[in-house]
Amino acid sequence: MRGLGFGFLLIVLLSVSILSLRPGGIRRQLRFVARRFRIVLALGGIFIVALMIIRLAFPEGWVADYGPSLVAIILAVIFMVIGRDPVVAGANQSPPRPAGGRQR
Repeated sequence: MRGLGFGFLLIVLLSVSILSLRPGGIRRQLRFVARRFRIVLALGGIFIVALMIIRLAFPEGWVADYGPSLVAIILAVIFMVIGRDPVVAGANQSPPRPAGGRQR
């Protein structure tokens, strides 16, 4: 039981330390985590519905065998595209040049 508690504590501390090292601070990173969690919940619901349709419409055959794996791969690709961090305006701009002539 102590090992389980220690492992849980270690995972929480490691997650917080990694999130706080990323640019933007921990509050921004936790917002991204919450956003990705909502996306996972929605895609998980889509996966359950797709599995139900596959099992009801195709009880046997290759669709019943390979359909769930194909749906999972497609949803994983969708998550990789939708779950990216949003682009911050002005993040890749160069610093402003000083007024009054050439930069040396």
